[in-house]
Amino acid sequence: MTSLDLALLYLLAAVLAVVACRSVKLPPMLGYLAVGVLIGPNALALAQNSSGLRYLAEFGVVFLMFVIGLEFSLPKLRAMRRHVFGLGLSQVAATMLLTLGATLALGWLLPRWWNLSWQAGVALGGVMAMSSTAIVIKLMAERLELESEHGKRVMGVLLFQDLAVVPLLVLIPALSAPPEVLMTALGLALLKAAVLLGLLLTGGRRLMRWWLTLVARRKSDELFMLNLLLITLGLAWLTEHAGLSLALGAFVAGMLIAETEYKHQVETDIRPFHDVLLGLFFITIGMLLDWEPVIERWALVLFLLVVSLGIKLVLITALTRLFGAPMGTALRTGLYLAQAGEFGLVLLSLAAQNRLVPPELFNPILASMVISMLLTPFVILYSNRIVTRLVGSDWLMQSVQMTAIARKAINADKHVIICGYGRCGQNLARLLEAENIPYMALDLDPDRVRQAAAAGHSVVFGDAARLQALIAAGLHRASAVVVTYLDTASALKVLHHAREHAARVPVVVRTLDDVDIERLRAGGATEVVPEAIEASLMLASHALALVGVPMRRVIRVVQEQRDARYELLRGYFHGADDETADDLQHERLNSLTLPGAGRWVGKPLGSLALPAMGVRVVSLRRASGHTAPADDATVLAGGDTLVLSGQAPALALAEDKLLGG
Repeated sequence: MTSLDLALLYLLAAVLAVVACRSVKLPPMLGYLAVGVLIGPNALALAQNSSGLRYLAEFGVVFLMFVIGLEFSLPKLRAMRRHVFGLGLSQVAATMLLTLGATLALGWLLPRWWNLSWQAGVALGGVMAMSSTAIVIKLMAERLELESEHGKRVMGVLLFQDLAVVPLLVLIPALSAPPEVLMTALGLALLKAAVLLGLLLTGGRRLMRWWLTLVARRKSDELFMLNLLLITLGLAWLTEHAGLSLALGAFVAGMLIAETEYKHQVETDIRPFHDVLLGLFFITIGMLLDWEPVIERWALVLFLLVVSLGIKLVLITALTRLFGAPMGTALRTGLYLAQAGEFGLVLLSLAAQNRLVPPELFNPILASMVISMLLTPFVILYSNRIVTRLVGSDWLMQSVQMTAIARKAINADKHVIICGYGRCGQNLARLLEAENIPYMALDLDPDRVRQAAAAGHSVVFGDAARLQALIAAGLHRASAVVVTYLDTASALKVLHHAREHAARVPVVVRTLDDVDIERLRAGGATEVVPEAIEASLMLASHALALVGVPMRRVIRVVQEQRDARYELLRGYFHGADDETADDLQHERLNSLTLPGAGRWVGKPLGSLALPAMGVRVVSLRRASGHTAPADDATVLAGGDTLVLSGQAPALALAEDKLLGG
């Protein structure tokens, strides 16, 4: 196959993988692994896993480590230190020690099937310690569990695992040195890593901020992007030539940029490279899997799968329990982290390259890891049933939580249920208190709930997206429900429960802008408050009052906009600073001037059929400067400027129709 043939094959495979996974709500990574197995040399043999392709795929790992470094935050680590450096450190250390012991024991008991050195045991311990950040975080976000008790512990462990990859990337290549120089090689690798990291982190932060500021002042997106690639790949090249790894340099580059004010812009710009190249990496990992020896040694694969899942489940559950979590939370944490991870695949590939894992064991280990990752969505889906069946006290704890909410709300009548007790929720509560209106707030942050409750606020720990919590908070007796947090998926769940079980209770929902207004209204929201538009209304009301417009008229103008559902304010003219991938969903304004000899000159505005394309005409301005009514009967003339409103794709089609004929 030619280079173009290979490129098209990989692109087609990647597209099909993502479409298939999105359609069944699975992480794309699983699709990449599956198509890698199918098109690889050991299945359909449509492509060969060439060295050039593997080297290109390594850049996927480089950008993955760059993003991990970019998300590295000392305040975040300090806030989660108990979960990260307590539970996370214990999990990684205990897993590595257990795997090392099991490797040596199996080598002694079954020398014919399993004959590995202690260096291989250390490498496999690092592989086993990893869980899948990509799969677990995506599934927890969809299930609204990131702020739950087990969600915080899972996040802490995953964060430490990501950090632990950095020394393991240095350690595993050094372990492949001959026994007589092993300790020297380990010491030299650690010394080089310490010196290089010390130099980069001490002098690199100021230099990075100065350099990025210099580049940003040129106001060129192309230059900024080229600079990011230069920094990421340049530091990766530097660490590789220092005898370390490409990924380590990329991690340091991410850490240095994370300390600057350009962090969020960099995250947006680097994401396409990261996603595409990482997808290519997982395809190449899938291509490494040879199913023939796996089928021949299916018993070993099954043994490795069951033992690895079982050991991690029991170990993580026990450690979480040891750190003070209830049994139900501990078991959920174990179920969510029992699988192998993407960094485990990276470390296994690195161990195989350094001949620490023999080829006859590589495929069974890889197969067991891939299968464990494929099982993860189903394990998490049924985790509540598993926990309820195995842990009787978990049902009791949930009942106690619902009882606590109900006891607090039992005397409340005609009260307001506040979903989320952040800054917005607390401000609402203060205003309700000033008017002697009772309220009951639900929040998932235990520290916030504890402090607010101690101060006398009517707030309890509970998930507002769960029907049981809303019922316990007195949904049927409430006068209103207010969703104060910015999470459309959770807000839609609240709306569904309110509509099904208390249709008469009005629900007010807060949202960031006008993107989800129609979805929330269709979901049953009585009122939707878009922050960005309400802020512009407040600015306008102050400005109108200051220039002398009577206050009564100002109030009427603002109320008219609210009564019209912000119709006049929905779209706005976009500039270069507004162009992001998410921004395609926003309604925007676009001005188009008809050419003098255009096809539509002399025809009524209604003949354009723009509403059918998802575009509406906001205003029509004649060439003379006068404004004409924007109705269907208005006849168009050359030089007319139409102000159109709609989403970017629909506006592009309308522009082609108007200007291209």
